[in-house]
Amino acid sequence: MIKIVGLTKSFGTQPVLRGIDLEIETGETMVVIGQSGSGKSVLLKHLIGILKPDKGEIYIDGLEITSLGEEELQRITRKFGMLFQASALFDSLTVGENVSFGLERYTDHSPAEIKRIVAESLNKVGLEGIEGLMPYELSGGMRKRVGLARAIAYGPEIILYDEPSTGIDPIRADSINDLINDLKRDLCVTSVVITHDMVSSYKVADRIAMLYEGRIIEIGTPADIQASSNPIIQQFIHGQAHGPITDR
Repeated sequence: MIKIVGLTKSFGTQPVLRGIDLEIETGETMVVIGQSGSGKSVLLKHLIGILKPDKGEIYIDGLEITSLGEEELQRITRKFGMLFQASALFDSLTVGENVSFGLERYTDHSPAEIKRIVAESLNKVGLEGIEGLMPYELSGGMRKRVGLARAIAYGPEIILYDEPSTGIDPIRADSINDLINDLKRDLCVTSVVITHDMVSSYKVADRIAMLYEGRIIEIGTPADIQASSNPIIQQFIHGQAHGPITDR
């Protein structure tokens, strides 16, 4: 479903991605782990065309997207739904209006059909009947789930999750992990999860890729990563202050 070849990106003189190679199979959940500031979110922004690489190629369902024009790129990126780190809800819109935002602008669905899709999407994330609430009336976990309802309203083939457990307590984070697994099973979607939360990683991942100093240094199942002999990976997954990773 997704193939990344030699992806390179710098901002000014600061290299961020130094040649990413990664393949993500249709229907799998790939978790990309790494330190804060390691380029995980930059990688996601390349997948949906917000950023263009300095070098490299990205294939979505067999089509190379980095050279596409804006109209073609928009057609391809509609395969994606995205849960942003801070949910990115519009504070002045109700929950229902937030979830329907893209549907109203980019589809020709009737108002009745949009209303049905919104209700169905909220039900899938366990938030039935809250269309009239405002974002400020929601807990952090509910905001995350509303963001996820908006992400799935299109019926995406791929869902991108940017730090889905950040900013919420462990119990609510675990409910988001359950939702990621439920949506994979029920919607048969391909998922890419960006996180530094190892509890979440082990629960949702089919495979885990470690991003370090702009490169993927190891890919494997959760069991493979836990058993890795690489000291960088062992330091990261156990959250140890001392080791080859320094706090710069």
